[in-house]
Amino acid sequence: MSGGAVRLGGAAFCLFFVVYSLVYSPPLVAAGKEAFVKKTVATHDIVVFSKSYCPYCRRAKAVFNDLKKVPYVVELDERDDGWEIQDALSIIVGRRTVPQVFVKGKHLGGSDDTVEAYESGNSRRFWDDHFDQLHQR
Repeated sequence: MSGGAVRLGGAAFCLFFVVYSLVYSPPLVAAGKEAFVKKTVATHDIVVFSKSYCPYCRRAKAVFNDLKKVPYVVELDERDDGWEIQDALSIIVGRRTVPQVFVKGKHLGGSDDTVEAYESGNSRRFWDDHFDQLHQR
């Protein structure tokens, strides 16, 4: 009897695996979310991938508030596909942490990178290269 139960269990597992693979295919999901990230970054001058409760995200967004610029913010914790977008960000920029900030299509980095670029004397070149057009709008 136990042999039949094992075969049934194995068959049930195989059926589950096939259905799961058809419904949820990580490579396809990742590719779709990578396309979403790239399109979002290309469409908006400033993009912040964020989580609404994250103090580091608030800190990065405050930089743009100080600059009187409104970034396009994707709050990952408020989306059903937020974790998939975060996985795609990890593939694209090599970091899974938030925030991830993009300016004029270029990856600036996270909170520390954004604040450092804003506050440091060396940031003048970054702001000149990336924000001149934004300041003129």
